Amino acid sequence: MAPLAPRTLGLDPDLLRAFVLIAEGGSFTRAADRLGRTQSAVSMQIRRLEELLGHPLLVRTPRGVQATPQGAWLLDRARDLLALNDEIIGNFRAPPMVGSVRLGTPDDYALNWLPTILARFAEAHPAVELDVTCLNSDVLVDKFRDGQLDLTLVSEGQEPPGVQAQRIWRGPLRWVGSPAHGLHRRDPLPLALSRPNENPARPDHACAWRSAALEALQAAGRPARVTYNSATQTGCFTVALAGLALTVSTPTTLPLGLSWMGEAEGLPPLPDMGILLLRQPAARGVPAVDTLAEHITEGFLRASDGTLALPAAATIAA
Repeated sequence: MAPLAPRTLGLDPDLLRAFVLIAEGGSFTRAADRLGRTQSAVSMQIRRLEELLGHPLLVRTPRGVQATPQGAWLLDRARDLLALNDEIIGNFRAPPMVGSVRLGTPDDYALNWLPTILARFAEAHPAVELDVTCLNSDVLVDKFRDGQLDLTLVSEGQEPPGVQAQRIWRGPLRWVGSPAHGLHRRDPLPLALSRPNENPARPDHACAWRSAALEALQAAGRPARVTYNSATQTGCFTVALAGLALTVSTPTTLPLGLSWMGEAEGLPPLPDMGILLLRQPAARGVPAVDTLAEHITEGFLRASDGTLALPAAATIAA
């Protein structure tokens, strides 16, 4: 009689899900809240997973809970396993999701974060039709207030008064320019920024990035002049690539020929900026809208790899 093959150990999806939530959110407490469990129960799940794999996966640091090298290796694979697990179960237990979602986004967010998020959503819910509108934040806010969008991403500071907004990301605003042209040495400093507020009756439309850049330069006593006004981040990058002005951006993959700038170039520090998700009150409870909102929130946490994202998405009231 042939000897029995060694028993293959199985990975419990519940253990992996607890691990992923802690690693992404940096907190046992927040993970326990999302799982509907006590913190001690979640801690026990992680101990079981670490005993099963034979390695420590998480470590507490002054910045919160972080993955060990072995945990970081597991994290991406655990996400893929959970996505496949959920897809299989969802395919057999739930009817296909149908409907349409009207999503708004500024161009820079669309390019840097949304491709992977929307691809995952479309793969999981192919019967849902997505209508994506790509405009600058102030125009998107107008469309949102007029009921033309179910969901929209906007820069923090652009949200309309009285609308609940979910902050899904927060990170540093930074200077961007062409190192080949030495524009940072010019006086006044030439800038390419979002177009100014053209409606004095709507002060909530003032561009937060534009205001932050001009206020930082004024506080530093650095003369500056906005020589180019653009409705999109792509337009600002184009002008910066031409060596005509500096601009600002949150962390992103810069076009070839542009570099991050800062103190070394004599430029003042800029504040952190947030990205908000607005959800139409009338669309709350609509499965396709709620599910896409969840994909966007989780996708921003995943794309930022836990280094620039908030430990957990926060809800703020405008």
